[in-house]
Amino acid sequence: MKKSVLIVILLSLGVFKVYSQSKIKSNTVNYTTINGLERDSNGYIRRDNSDIIKVDGLYYVWYSKMRQFVPNLPVASTIWYATSPDGFTWTEKGECIATGKKGSWDDDFVFTPGILVANDKYYLFYTAISTVKSENGLTSQDTAIGAAVSDSPNGPWEKLPSNPILLPSEDRNDFDSHRIDDSCLIVRDGKFWLYYKGRQWGKAPTETKMGVAIAENPEGPYIKHKENPLVEGSHEVLVWPQGTGVGTMVGMKLKGKKSIPFYQMYAKDGIHFKKTYQIDNDNAPWAPGAYRPEAFTDSDKGQIIKWGLHIGGARPNLFLERFDITN
Repeated sequence: MKKSVLIVILLSLGVFKVYSQSKIKSNTVNYTTINGLERDSNGYIRRDNSDIIKVDGLYYVWYSKMRQFVPNLPVASTIWYATSPDGFTWTEKGECIATGKKGSWDDDFVFTPGILVANDKYYLFYTAISTVKSENGLTSQDTAIGAAVSDSPNGPWEKLPSNPILLPSEDRNDFDSHRIDDSCLIVRDGKFWLYYKGRQWGKAPTETKMGVAIAENPEGPYIKHKENPLVEGSHEVLVWPQGTGVGTMVGMKLKGKKSIPFYQMYAKDGIHFKKTYQIDNDNAPWAPGAYRPEAFTDSDKGQIIKWGLHIGGARPNLFLERFDITN
């Protein structure tokens, strides 16, 4: 099963620039059902996959998996992983991050993984939900971001003793005072850049924004950038090194509601992003993770993403699907 949509992209030495409409090139995005992570007949849901890495000839991806679906919450979610020799046929290998012990910061749900490779180790970042909080008539469960480390992409994974490594702001006026989620990491200028989404206390999902926290070491401490938030309306975080700068895809799908437009953006400094083109919301990838071969090399040779996985299907029957961006 394939479907194609037209999006507008300009490639110039790995860096996006804005030209007149007549000079903008057109690319096609193809969506393909993959083997192994397609719709599950047993009632399981796979969603919110990580970016993809390649190790010893195999592609690896991590994702949230759950049996029951409740709108807006990844109920009973834990983190699983799969491997593939070609990016089309995948083998689910099993659960790799479970919920923590009762009373711990991640004792409720764990979901939305992100991967980092550094110092010959693998760091699997993830979001967790713990305590219920009530304030001014609002009741919610806060989220936080933690990480686990392993010598192999196959695990076993050891949760960092410093978890959680990133918390919502205690200042209710900050953009990330309610929820933080969706970690996406790159290595830049010898440091570890953790991009994430944040939502202010009392705000709706459509008011989610993107920020970044930077660390000298993979395990932190991660310091939130003083110019946060970086991008308005960034409900889904996907970044990659692009030339000497950083590219990102931002937006949000809300069927029957006002969606956040999907844009490709670029920032030479990784902070001040500018729109480069818009993607048709009806056909844009949903919560995508991409194959980013230069994500952790700090080489200034990164290029725009070419393929990845995203959420396919419609609620409640969600699964993972491949997308390809071609000329």
